[in-house]
Amino acid sequence: MKPKALVLQAHGSNRDFDVMDALTLAGADATGVPLNELRNHKSLLADFQLLVVPGGFSYADALGAGKLLALDLASYFADEVSAFVDAGKPVIGICNGFQVLVKAGILPGSHVIASKAKQSPTQEKIASGNERPRNDMVTLTFNAEGHFECRWVNLKSTSQKCIWTKDLVEVITCPIAHGEGNFQSIENISSEHIALKYVTANGSSANGVYPINPNGSTMDIAGITNAKGNVLGLMPHPENHIYLWQHPRHTRGETGGSGLKLFQNGVKYAMGM
Repeated sequence: MKPKALVLQAHGSNRDFDVMDALTLAGADATGVPLNELRNHKSLLADFQLLVVPGGFSYADALGAGKLLALDLASYFADEVSAFVDAGKPVIGICNGFQVLVKAGILPGSHVIASKAKQSPTQEKIASGNERPRNDMVTLTFNAEGHFECRWVNLKSTSQKCIWTKDLVEVITCPIAHGEGNFQSIENISSEHIALKYVTANGSSANGVYPINPNGSTMDIAGITNAKGNVLGLMPHPENHIYLWQHPRHTRGETGGSGLKLFQNGVKYAMGM
């Protein structure tokens, strides 16, 4: 039986049908659900095995990219989303969806800050389960170059813990399209929670060099995962390179790595639950 994937559709989402296409190819039964419908039927989320927050410009990025949709998740759906995540079900937020997960406090979640010895009282409460994760430890801010970036990048999996990136050996080539993708943290993020990094075409480190690292993200971070490894947030768009012909230089044999494998990983994991 195909696992059911809920693709959240907010005002301004524009990559929802792209990611539904990717999930369908990966073997899931993908359904777009408008935010207002979910607001009226909160229990609907429990009927799905995967949750996707797609890219776009939710609420026109008013008050900051992903901020208002993050407030929706944190205010109206906090219990439902927490139950979904705690159950170990696969969750992915792409571009604007990544911004939403971070600003809603779903990512990085607890146990992500590397140095436990330096944890604040709030972080200790989070780690003990006595307080929900806060979103003030990390952020996605304006690109270091000061402008919107629309280009193709290369990604390398750095986590075997994340269910979405596990066993991804090939470098993934896919586009980015964002103005606020610069990932920053007030403390070092533990390496086991860094899921994807920006790299060169041959997989070597970007070392912060622009445009290999297109936005100035610390440690070349393109995506992070939570403690359980079931939640992934990333800025690039793997859903926009699931067919060879989508690469702008495919007629010259430069196809790069497809992003489909990432979605296949999430769907395969959901099938086994």
